[in-house]
This record gives sequence, structure tokens and C-alpha cells, in this order.
Amino acid sequence: MEDGGVKQGGGCLRLFGVTLVILLAIALMLGAGFWFLGDTIKRQFQGATPETVAQASLAGLREQNRLSAFAAKFVAVVTSKQSQLGFTAQKTMIMPGSVRYEVDLSKLRQEDVVWDASAKQLTVNLPQVEATDPAVDLNNIRQYDNGGILLSVTDIGGKLDEANRKAGQQELLRQAQSAPYMRMARDATRKAIESSFAMPLRAAGIDANVRVIFPDEANRPTERWDESRRPEDVVTNKW
Repeated sequence: MEDGGVKQGGGCLRLFGVTLVILLAIALMLGAGFWFLGDTIKRQFQGATPETVAQASLAGLREQNRLSAFAAKFVAVVTSKQSQLGFTAQKTMIMPGSVRYEVDLSKLRQEDVVWDASAKQLTVNLPQVEATDPAVDLNNIRQYDNGGILLSVTDIGGKLDEANRKAGQQELLRQAQSAPYMRMARDATRKAIESSFAMPLRAAGIDANVRVIFPDEANRPTERWDESRRPEDVVTNKW
């Protein structure tokens, strides 16, 4: 009985040993797989320069045509009046609407992206941010009038509505183009473009600062890139 018990225990130890070996082998295989994946990614970007990575990013941005990184809502309150036959008709319109702020990326040229090797800085010269035509919220327009006799017996009411709609859109755009909103639109656009260039540079292991400036901002650099490699060669690691 004792010998049988000893043999059973030895079988368990052997089984445990085999299981441990299998687990170690699996762990080594997984580790080798992760190392190979990391090494492949590293070799894929090996040799990439800031200029070629930036070129590839620039090509991707230009394909987007226009970028909208900021939008805002406004409310215009306008009043129109008209006199006729000694009477005056007046109508007030409350017009809500939204405006998007866009930058035309198709205008970006290669010389608008400048790499300063000494400062490790990539500077992107963007076109001006533009406010689009207001999108009027037609369902929430409110109108009020003075109930004058001219509104009842003439077509002045329609003319006043038309004048208010035109004035309302102009007022929405005026608000949208005010300095505080243009500044917020610039900041949002700047962050979006900085991220679009910074992320690929980090992925390529390049330590660089990205600076985005607009046409009316001073000290726009004019240095051209080194075009020794094409963007498509970065991915395939060709020289």
C-alpha cells in the first residue's frame, strides 16, 4: 500500500513538471512575439527624418480640404420698420444660428512647413481661419410686431420679414467674427494641427516641438525642407 502511494505522488510531480515546462514555453513564445512586433514597428520608422514625416502629415491634411475645429451658437435680435401714409409698421425678429470656423488646408504648400534642426521645432504656417455663413435655426425663429394697421392692409409685413432675415444673418456673422470668438477658433485649430503633426513625429521616435502660426503673426520662417526622402519611402524604409 505504501509503495503504491509513493508511485502516485511521483506521477503528480512529473505531471506538474511537464505543465510548468509547457507554461514556460508559452510565456517565451509570447515574449518573443511581442519583441518581434515591437522590433518590426521600430524598423518600420527607422531612418525617418522630421522632414519626411512632416511631408506625409502634410499630404494627409491637404486631402481633408477644409478643417473645422470650432463652432459657436449666436442669437441675433433685429428690428425693421417702415412708414407709409402716416403710419409706421415695425417687426422684431429673434434669430438663433450657428457658425463654423474653417481653415482651407488645400492652400497649404510645402514651404509652409519648416523644420528647424537646431531648435528641434517644426513650424506650420496656416492660412487664416474663416467664419462660414451662419446656419440659421429656422425652427426657433421668433417674430414680434406692433400690430399696426399697415401690417393688416398692405404687404409691408413680408418686406419687413425679408429685411429682418438679411439683417439677422449679418448680425450673426458680425458676432461670429468678433475678436474673442476668432481667438477661440484659432486656438482650437492650432491644437488640432499641432496634434496632427506631433503624433506621427512621436510615433517615429522624433523629439520635436510643433508650432502653428497664422498669416498675421510675426516671424514666419521661410526655410525649405530637405527633400532627400519621399513620404512613401518612410513607410517602406527605402533610401
